[in-house]
Formats: sequence, C-alpha cells, structure tokens
Amino acid sequence: MTAETKDLPLLGYTDTLSARPGDTVAFKVSSLSATPFTARLTRSISADPNPQGPGIVEEDASDFFAPGKFPSVHRPFYPGSYGIGQRPVSVEAGAELVVSVTLFPTRLTGGVQTLISLGALDLHLDPDGAAALLCGDATVSSGTPLRLHHWHRVEARIAAGRMTLRQHELGRGTAPPATAEGPAPRIAVSGKPLVAARLVDGHARQHFNGKIEAPRIIAGAQTLCAWDFSRNIPGTTVPASAGPDLALVNFPARAMTGAAWDGSEMNWTHKPAHYAAIHFHEDDIYDFGWDTDFTLTIPDDMPSGIYIMRLDCNGASDAIPFFVCPPRGTAQADLCVLVSTFTYAVYGNHARPDYEPGWQARIAAWQAYPHNPAEHPHYGLSTYNYHSDGSGICHASHRRPLFNLRPGYLTFGATPCSGLRHFPADSHLISWLHAKDISYDIITDQDLHTHGAAALAPYRAVTTGSHPEYHTTETLDALRDYRDAGGHLLYLGGNGFYWRIAVHSENDSLLEIRRAEDGIRAWAAEPGEYYNAFDGTYGGLWRRNGRAPQDLVGIGFAAQGEFFGDPYRRSCVDAAFDWVFEGIEGDIIGDYGFSGNGAAGFELDHMDHRLGTPETAVLLARSVTRENGFMLVPEEQLTHLTNLTGGPEAEAKHADMIYATYPGGGSVFATGSITFCGSLPWNDFDNDISQLLHNVLRKCLRAQ
Repeated sequence: MTAETKDLPLLGYTDTLSARPGDTVAFKVSSLSATPFTARLTRSISADPNPQGPGIVEEDASDFFAPGKFPSVHRPFYPGSYGIGQRPVSVEAGAELVVSVTLFPTRLTGGVQTLISLGALDLHLDPDGAAALLCGDATVSSGTPLRLHHWHRVEARIAAGRMTLRQHELGRGTAPPATAEGPAPRIAVSGKPLVAARLVDGHARQHFNGKIEAPRIIAGAQTLCAWDFSRNIPGTTVPASAGPDLALVNFPARAMTGAAWDGSEMNWTHKPAHYAAIHFHEDDIYDFGWDTDFTLTIPDDMPSGIYIMRLDCNGASDAIPFFVCPPRGTAQADLCVLVSTFTYAVYGNHARPDYEPGWQARIAAWQAYPHNPAEHPHYGLSTYNYHSDGSGICHASHRRPLFNLRPGYLTFGATPCSGLRHFPADSHLISWLHAKDISYDIITDQDLHTHGAAALAPYRAVTTGSHPEYHTTETLDALRDYRDAGGHLLYLGGNGFYWRIAVHSENDSLLEIRRAEDGIRAWAAEPGEYYNAFDGTYGGLWRRNGRAPQDLVGIGFAAQGEFFGDPYRRSCVDAAFDWVFEGIEGDIIGDYGFSGNGAAGFELDHMDHRLGTPETAVLLARSVTRENGFMLVPEEQLTHLTNLTGGPEAEAKHADMIYATYPGGGSVFATGSITFCGSLPWNDFDNDISQLLHNVLRKCLRAQ
C-alpha cells in the first residue's frame, strides 16, 4: 500500500445518494484542469467491466439532463476532527491565565499536536510527545513525553510574567509529575477557542490524536471557557459550562470511556460522567464541504433506476452514481429493488490489505475504474480500516468521493473472476432484470429507514442485492412488517442483516458502527464502548441484539472463505416445489459465475430454527462446499472442538437456499450466498441460476 497524497485530477460526489421527482441532486466536483469539465447523464445497466460478461452497459439519459460544460475548480478538503467555540473570547494583556486538560494520547506524529488553543496561546504536545505551552513567541515544555494510551492531566499557568507547566499521569503506579517554567510575554490573546487543533492561516491544523476530557481556560477569577464532554453526547455541539458552546467538526468519536471509567457501567446513558471524553483523530472526515458546481432536479417522467453522472476533462474522468426512486407512495412496477446504500457507505473507500499495484494491468485491460483507496488514503477510509492512531473507524458518510461506489471498481484484482462487490456486484442483478425485461423500482436503505414499510407497501415483491449487511432498527422493522403484511421478500445475498448501525439525528448522511462482542469484524470496539453515541443503543451484531437474520429471512451468516464459489445441489424432492426448478436439468446448479466462479461462495448463510428460521422453511438446495475452504464465523464457535450446531463443523459451513411462507400470506426466498447474483449474467443470462430466479420471481409477482 502506498500513501499517495496527491489530489486526483477530476473527482466528485453528490449531496444525496437518492432522490425522487421534484428533488434536487447537487454535484460537487474538484478539477485540477484549467479548462472546463463536461458532464453527461447515463442510466446504469451493468457496472461489471469484465469483457467476458456484459461489460459496462449504460444508456444515454440526456433527455433528463442536457450535457454541459462547467468551470474547473480545484477544491481542497480538510481532514481532522476538532472543536471550535461558536464565538470569540479575549483575555487582556497581563491577565493571569490557567489552561488545563485531561488527555489520553494515542499517537505521536512527529509534529505538534494541539490540546487547546486560543489565538497566540497553544497548549500542546511537542514532536516528542511532551506537554508544552506556546504563548506568543515563548515556549515552555515539560521535556518528558507522555505515555501513550494512559490518562494524564496537564495544567499551564501564566502569572507575574512567568509560565509554569505541570503534567502528571493518572492512575496507580504512575510516573512522578513533570514540571517546567519560563518567562511569559505580556500579550493579549483573543479568538475562537479550539480543542484538539489550532487555527493556522484560517484552517485547523496540528490535530491531536487521542481522547480529551474537561478542557478549561480560566482568566483571573473568571472561567473563560469550560466544557463537559459528557453533555449532549449524541449531538454535534457541546454546551458550554462557561464561555461559548463548542461545535464539533468532522465528527470525532463520542461516548468514549473517560478518566473516571472503572468498568462499573457499560452503557454511557446510565453514567455519562464515566464517558466524558471525546476521541479526536487527525484523519477524521465527514463532509468535504465542496461548493456545488451544478444540480439536477429529477423530472416527473424520469424512470426509477440507477444513474451515472459522467465527468470528463483532458483525459481525466469520473462517474458518480445516484439512485432515482419513484414518487413517494406510488409504484411504477410490481418489483422493488432495495439498494443497500447503508452498506455502500459503510464500506466506502475500504483500503484492502491485499491490494497490489499489479492489479492495474487488469484494470487497464478492462478499462475498469482506475483509482483505489489503498493508493489514496488521504480521501478518508472506511469503517473497515483504522485511524492513523490504530483505533477503528466508527463513522461513515457518502458526502465525499467514494472510489468503490463507482461502475467498474474491482475489489479483488487478482481473482480469476470479475472480483466485484457491493455497487458493481449488484449490477449483475440489475442487468439480469433488463435482460429479462422485468420492470422494477429502486428504493434505498435511507428511504426505508425514513419512511418504513410504507415505502414497500405498493410492491408485490421486494428483492435485495448481493450484500445487505448493515441495517437500522427502522429498516429491519420495515422489512418484517412488509413480509408479515403479505409481501414477498427475496434475499439474494449472504451476510445480510448482520450489523446494527445508527443514523445521526441531525445529519442523516452520517452512520455509526460499534463492532461489539464478536462476529467477523475488521476491528474490535474497546471495552465500555459498545453502545452507539448517536442513539444510545447497543451496537454490534443484530444477533446479539436479539434479532438474528434467521428471524427475518430464515437464514443467517455462518461461514466465510476466500472469494470463490461452489455450486448448489438440489435438496428438495417435494413435488410441491417443482415449480422452483422448472426448466432446470440435473441437481447441480450454479457451478459458474462472475463472482467467485460459483453461485454459492465467499460468505454463506444457513438455517437455524433456534435463531428464528420458521417451521415452514423448505430447504431447496444446499451448497456443495469444498472441504477446508471456509471458516465458521466466531459467533457460531464455542471451542476449537465444538460449535453451536452441536454437530461437525463441516456440516455448519454451507449456504442454504430456502423458501418460507408466513401467516400473513407473505414469503421469503433466500439464497444464502454473496456470489449468487454473479451467476445471473453467465452465458448471456441463459443458465440454471437465471432460470431458477425467474421461476421464483414470476410466482411472487403473480401472487395476490
């Protein structure tokens, strides 16, 4: 992986991922060129660049947006979280000052890291990690680096022309305090106070990495500024105990254990005083905040679907997807495709550790999307990555360019198949619907979260894509209510409905994930930090929240392997279900595909009646899973010898394809595999997986 920091020549994003007729989508673009860039609109049919398949297929959509030219403007962005006072304060020259803060440093950067600043006054860690105070052009340092990942208290005092500094480590068995002093200039200080950064040339710099608690500035007998970070934990501002309220920029992590936390309480809502810390990072990023270059107001006659705004300028290009939903409360088709925008955002800019520059040969040959977050981490990484200080990234947002939310993006560049996941992989289903002339509407996770089951009510059938992994209480409730009201739900993926996330109440483009307890996870939440800051709910797996995926769709995550797939073998011999296999010869199904070269692969789901699989569930087919090709997920394991199924481990590692009916007349068809949809386009959409899905969907759409 390289740490390339050069800005790309042409890149953009939208303010929203989905819109309906009458809504306006704002496009925000940065271009390094001196000449205008062009923008044209297409409708996406296939986003798989593999020349052995359909390739990239898009239809011209100029009827809804006339191609145009727009001035090129280079737009910078500013990572790093901090707090800034919402009004300025001032201190007269010669006034006695006390600046204090409790801190938990997590990384040395080789540069200055500010703790609290006010104009020419800056309490910080010096490049060696020692506490230091800058006042005007005078500096005093303790000379003793603070131990990382320990709590410390630092206090600086200016009085009678002298600066004194004291740092001491909190807790048992700590090092002795360190002190220092020196002359202080007689100057006035003024401006907006900052926590975890300092204003340099109008921008926040010198970002601190770590947790901060109880910052305070006292001038004479007056407390000029003070903040208690246990207040308004879900919010974007910290109400001041004294002085101005503190606005939080780039969303640092809240509900973090503080210096007082002793393990007696795990839920911050029960004892906020133990969670009076905020974790700041130099690489936190939420909204790039770019100006709008042009907009598109969705016309009334624009069909629901996936659209791409294609940008070009002097050989550079970008392709920005967005999703058009039908007018609220109406349906333009009997089928709804639920687009997993929450999952797209959570994985947004996932820099994989297995990325190799050698992938570029395939990317060039296929004319695939050329950029990878592993080569451009300064654009902000995903919740599958770590911050620079080693803590897990727990916030996700689409208000920035997301490389893997692009047609033609390759997640796996060395695999013998297409190597797609998420947005490009879901186009295997979209291209199949077009090939079979099946009309559909688009609904996104955000729409479902906001409007509930009413968003799905007009549809006879609702289908997911390949990987609907991340969900809120509201989206799960909506899908359950739709199913129980007689709706027909098709779950065409694996590892679905797995992690609980929270949506910020003030900024619905911001998502939070706490990777609590267990599960297949990229990082582990720290003890005491399992509850979401946004809404106070318990984070982690939905299974650990009493809502296993089996309770919604009959199957749930069981095993993970490399990005390869196996076929299914038909299990059901009941003639009542022959309609599922109509037109299919033989019992082996799906031994091919553009995702993993097989329909049952990568991440597999299985039945478990103890977790909610209904008694009406019929096992239609089961994967022919290669021996030692998959590992059981942690939540299924007990010891190195035993697992929750009680049988041999090999018998638990498979994909179950099921069909289940529910009392309200609804049904669920579930495939149990992430790679299922990748088999649909095989042989120009003429194959047994295609036939099977067509059989099931035809029955669901005809059902009354």
